[in-house]
Amino acid sequence: MDIYTTIDSPLGEILLVGDGSALTRVSFDVDVRPEWRRGTFAEAERQFSEYFAGERTSFDLDGVTRGSAFQERVWAEVAALPYGTTTTYGALTARIGAPRDRIRAVGAAIGANPLLVVRPCHRVVGVDGALIGYAGGVERKRSLLTLEGVLQQQLWSVS
Repeated sequence: MDIYTTIDSPLGEILLVGDGSALTRVSFDVDVRPEWRRGTFAEAERQFSEYFAGERTSFDLDGVTRGSAFQERVWAEVAALPYGTTTTYGALTARIGAPRDRIRAVGAAIGANPLLVVRPCHRVVGVDGALIGYAGGVERKRSLLTLEGVLQQQLWSVS
């Protein structure tokens, strides 16, 4: 039986779901299933708090994913992306040894990432640097990349 908890973050509520020993889902979609029971993920909660405070650059959490062999290959490459950097869908496709015509398949695999933020798919951008394709929403992607120092915080003034 899966357990879940929700945590507050600067980007809104985050849903953590796991099987008791490892995370199986991290999402900004907090749709809780009736068969799940509330629990706690103390270590994950601590690491998320440190990440959003700028004190942590990577997560050290057990995660269990259930993807195809192709998805797992893509997700492993995404997990290896260093804090404060970005890559493009094309570069990621080349890194896993897939032909260029598989860029859309790579994008679909990234979009199916069940461990948002922990497996940093927000670090994958369009070839022109455009912030596209994030399951948590483009504004959250922008905020995560700003937190990591990739983007400058935008200051708005009203005249």
